[in-house]
Amino acid sequence: MNKVNYDKELQSLIDENIKRGIKPKLLLHSCCAPCSSACIERLKEGFYICIFYYNPNIDSEEEYIKRRDEQKRLSSLMGVDFVSCDYDCREFYSAVKGYENCQEGGERCFICYRLRLNKTAEYAKEHGYPFFATTLTLSPLKNSDKLNEIGKETAKEFNLTYLSSDFKKRNGYLRSIELSKEYDLYRQNYCGCVFSKSKEKSE
Repeated sequence: MNKVNYDKELQSLIDENIKRGIKPKLLLHSCCAPCSSACIERLKEGFYICIFYYNPNIDSEEEYIKRRDEQKRLSSLMGVDFVSCDYDCREFYSAVKGYENCQEGGERCFICYRLRLNKTAEYAKEHGYPFFATTLTLSPLKNSDKLNEIGKETAKEFNLTYLSSDFKKRNGYLRSIELSKEYDLYRQNYCGCVFSKSKEKSE
């Protein structure tokens, strides 16, 4: 069975939008400014982008605000809209209850993916965004296949279109590092949750 080339499919859609002279509205969930930088650059010619910052998995309000404000700054610099949700880590801890001891990158992370994509789709539906996507597939540590699977399932629930992606392709992650230097972005050294932070400290 051939593996789906999500990056090629997405680029074909972007190229088609450009050819037709249209820019549909896209709500792009973002985990942080550095990851969003390369994604925005790749998508902006084919879509009218609004960044959606919703990450209740982040381990402290201080860190949440720091990443949120940096994302807001970058959104302004790159000429895209921005919206964020209030910090409430209880949503995350409630969702992953019973999965605290799962391996990093496993079922607990999949639950977190679903939590954030569901909220993104909900906002997209309420505010007239026919497309939604996530920057999470840019990270080499994230499971793009699982993210796209969950995204498609969520899209069906809300009658929207999820943009499957694999933003790490074509040196996407490397480009995010370059753009982070260009925009002098704060780059955190862990995913965000207390579990990923503990893993980082133990290595």
